[in-house]
Amino acid sequence: MKTIYNSIREEIAKHSKVRNSVLGNVSEWKRSHYIILSEIIKDELSESEELKGGKKFEIGNTISHVTLQRFFENDYQDKTHSDLRFLKTLDKICIFLGYKDLNDYVLSVRGIHQHQQEVDEHSFVMQMVYDYCATAFEFCKQFPNHNTELFKGLVFDDSPFLERVSQFSKELCDKDFHLVTKNNRSNYEVFDLNIVTDEPDKKILESQEFWNLLFKVGETGEEHFVNQLSTQIYFIRKIDNTWKIWDNYNPDAGTLNRKIETT
Repeated sequence: MKTIYNSIREEIAKHSKVRNSVLGNVSEWKRSHYIILSEIIKDELSESEELKGGKKFEIGNTISHVTLQRFFENDYQDKTHSDLRFLKTLDKICIFLGYKDLNDYVLSVRGIHQHQQEVDEHSFVMQMVYDYCATAFEFCKQFPNHNTELFKGLVFDDSPFLERVSQFSKELCDKDFHLVTKNNRSNYEVFDLNIVTDEPDKKILESQEFWNLLFKVGETGEEHFVNQLSTQIYFIRKIDNTWKIWDNYNPDAGTLNRKIETT
């Protein structure tokens, strides 16, 4: 609950009536400033619909400047909740902030935090796909060096995806393939990335990807092109509290390997 107290303090300081008063121009409040804050809160509570009727007599509609200064300056602990006077003070502060009471404020803050956590998680797994594609491009740039360690932070070691990537790429490295990047001869683009399945331990993402790659064989200089626009599906899992890519559906995976085999 310490964070709730800090959050309430911050909300008070950001309140329009506080921000537009002399308090908004002071970095460190003194006794006289808490007297002003007490008056601002009293004026707001006197007009509050939440304090019409019996609730006004139950908790009151004023907070002393001494109580406000103590609330801002003390490092409250969880045991403070058992103090009924303190709870009534928090109820009044939360009503001043536009909520029904302290409980309404707590539920609102938790909802905001949960939503933000979901947004952050979605952004994280979507960025993982962009990072994977950038890593895959860097991986190809290092051919014929077969450096699968590049994928360690993005793909699970024992995943079927890493096994396929390793197998297809090893064949190309063994044939001395080099990626041509001069004058942007090789490039890629990821677009229309979205989450199609959203579960606590599993996310499935769909992307549109364009890969335009030119490889040359070391000794012969023979050229091989990859020019593909495809819809890819990424299966991302949470294992031991770690999100990584587990598998990928790419309809064009291994196309270059198969093309080489038939020539």
